[in-house]
Amino acid sequence: MDDLARHADELAALPPSCGPVRLVAVDGHAGSGKSTFAARLAAALGGAPLLHLDHLATHEELFGWTGRLREQVLRPLSRGERARYAPYDWTERRFGPARALEPAPVVLVEGVGAGRREVRPWLAALCWMELDRETSWERGRRRDGAGLTGFWDGWTLAEERHFAEDPSRPYADALVRQLPEGYAWLPGPGATAGANRNVTYRSHGTAPY
Repeated sequence: MDDLARHADELAALPPSCGPVRLVAVDGHAGSGKSTFAARLAAALGGAPLLHLDHLATHEELFGWTGRLREQVLRPLSRGERARYAPYDWTERRFGPARALEPAPVVLVEGVGAGRREVRPWLAALCWMELDRETSWERGRRRDGAGLTGFWDGWTLAEERHFAEDPSRPYADALVRQLPEGYAWLPGPGATAGANRNVTYRSHGTAPY
């Protein structure tokens, strides 16, 4: 956990970006390992709050969640207040009971499109999972099984269209590549170009897989 802990320390040392909060996004293709990585990073940050964007998306609005994120999460956090959001139930096809998200020193937001242009002004750092879309989608389909083939067929079209119109990777501060054991952290295009706040990432860090 040592190297991941060092990266967590670097994130925690960044200037606040959303009121008192350092908002850190984990973006990448569906099936690229965002959720697992974000959970490990949250643990390395001492239990940082973690928001999954599939709690704000719906069947009808796969990428139409920006307003809910802004009103329910970003604006309250920017005022140093507890955010409250209603997570979407993908089985029941409705929003469930509200959950709280505390204005901790670091808050993670994870999901496809977490680094979209409307969110980037609120971010302290953007991490991109460095795995190509075909491999990511294959992993996701295998994980979810044949019963969700129809959903995945629609999803891949929507994701391809989203990233064509609003790419995240060019603005990433770090490219995170999953290894057999742990993760490699590389400077992202945003960090090297100075597009976002710079985070000094070591070229090869490992953490438990």
